[in-house]
Amino acid sequence: MMVPTHIQRLCDEFGIRIVDRHRYPEIGETRAAETLARICRRHGESHLRLVLSTLAETANNKVLLDEVGLWMASDMIRKNSDLIEERAGEWLELWDAMPVGELQFVCQELSGFVPQRHALGGMVYERIFRRFGKNAAQLDLFDDRRR
Repeated sequence: MMVPTHIQRLCDEFGIRIVDRHRYPEIGETRAAETLARICRRHGESHLRLVLSTLAETANNKVLLDEVGLWMASDMIRKNSDLIEERAGEWLELWDAMPVGELQFVCQELSGFVPQRHALGGMVYERIFRRFGKNAAQLDLFDDRRR
């Protein structure tokens, strides 16, 4: 497996180990080097750096270093770029608090019906919207914070 040097350098910087694509990655490992390279080609190295920072430097998200998790994080970053620019610390705090690995596990039940990237993105965006959206202070009927 030939990993582009700039992708290897970024992964090393964020403590992510690239493993052979035939091996199941453990926490903090990825076999999605080509996905990382595609994200970089499409959106630039600074965008990829933010994707890796969002996933690798927040709690419980080093399990999302697969194609679905990387593209979903990229989508959320592109959608929320103004928010991230203004409130980067709060952005990372939210990702620390979100059970994104659990959400990814849940959305696997939709496999074959809904693309995983989109299902997970919707689940994560709902959490982002509830935290930063126009009605962020208002509790939702199904909100576990009501207890």
